Amino acid sequence: MSTPLAERIRPRTLEEYLSQQHLVGEEGSLASQIKTGVFSSMIFWGPPGTGKTTLASIIAETSDRPFYTLSAIDSGVAAVREVIAKAKQGDGLFTTKNPILFIDEIHRFSKSQQDSLLGAVEKGWVTLIGATTENPSFEVIPALLSRCQVYILKSFTKDDLNQLIERALVTDKILKKKNITLKETEALLRLSGGDARKLLNMLELVIMSEGTDNVTVTNEMVLSKVQKNTVLYDKTGEQHYDIISAFIKSIRGSDPNGAVYWLARMIEGGEDVKFIARRLLILASEDIGLANPNALLMANTTFQAVNVIGHPESRIILSQCTIYLATSPKSNASYMAINNAQQVVKQTGDLSVPLSIRNAPTKLMKELGYGKAYAYAHNYEGNFTPHEFLPEEITGTSFYEPGNNAKEAQLKTYLKSLWKEKYSF
Repeated sequence: MSTPLAERIRPRTLEEYLSQQHLVGEEGSLASQIKTGVFSSMIFWGPPGTGKTTLASIIAETSDRPFYTLSAIDSGVAAVREVIAKAKQGDGLFTTKNPILFIDEIHRFSKSQQDSLLGAVEKGWVTLIGATTENPSFEVIPALLSRCQVYILKSFTKDDLNQLIERALVTDKILKKKNITLKETEALLRLSGGDARKLLNMLELVIMSEGTDNVTVTNEMVLSKVQKNTVLYDKTGEQHYDIISAFIKSIRGSDPNGAVYWLARMIEGGEDVKFIARRLLILASEDIGLANPNALLMANTTFQAVNVIGHPESRIILSQCTIYLATSPKSNASYMAINNAQQVVKQTGDLSVPLSIRNAPTKLMKELGYGKAYAYAHNYEGNFTPHEFLPEEITGTSFYEPGNNAKEAQLKTYLKSLWKEKYSF
């Protein structure tokens, strides 16, 4: 029994395909295209285990097209070019319909790998179907994305998952030979997080580990067996949000040990390292900011390095950055400053720019007073002279309040020396 349950009962036709009715139902955006066999290149974006690969294979089967599949994890530019070369040659097989090239986890392709697809997609040598769990706006190069329709797949609902369990017990050649009683399924559904593949893997694990043909499935059984055999980390469910929250709060709280632990949990659970790096980049500005301006540089360098290095070596870079940020002085003053400014903008609307600091590129504008009385700072001692840069209605409003740390204490002293009465902090 080497083939997993999820593969053994994979749907072969659209009628067998569960969920995603917004795409494949009678009124679905893909339904008519699948029926006619006329469609353009597309990207399937959705959580793991929502049927992206299955839907691509059904489309290929329904449209009677040759179907090539590559995984971005272990396929490079050479593999892509090989498939494209086969599609171009045709060998007499592709005279009426071009083949479908399915690329799983296309977000893991580098820019050069994605570039290698452009010509074939544009010329129609292949119809590309890419699958990704990440936002294609960030992970797919614009030139390729513009040539594809993006379709969003949703996590399976509770009803979908229950149907899937029932189908597995009735149709699978191995499970249907057993006497299986579903006493409780809540634990299976909850731990699956809407991931059909994960649900079926857990179901098979629970049943087969009993070593008997008479199995009663309970929540307690599921929790005991799954927790012993898998790392409980769901990249799209509650665990995902809880653990990234614990990670961020540990860094914000200046605890490098807690931060590295939660980092390890994410890495062991298969979290996308670029997602972690992005969150570090945000934190460096939101929670550290001007208390240590180098934090943002470190985080940005980490983000760039992780994109180049990839998994698993990038864990070392992420660990270094995590510890650096956790042990750095903290300030949310920049974060609060933009929040305060945005709040005032919402309350006061589009206030007029003071005439003295408006641009005056034409004679008429100058005659109307644009730029009049503007004090050019570099003409004054110390490259500074007091001037009002805010609209008259909010003159004197303070948005930035320096944080309580050594670096911003220096900034506070500096600003007070310049503005004297304007800054009262």
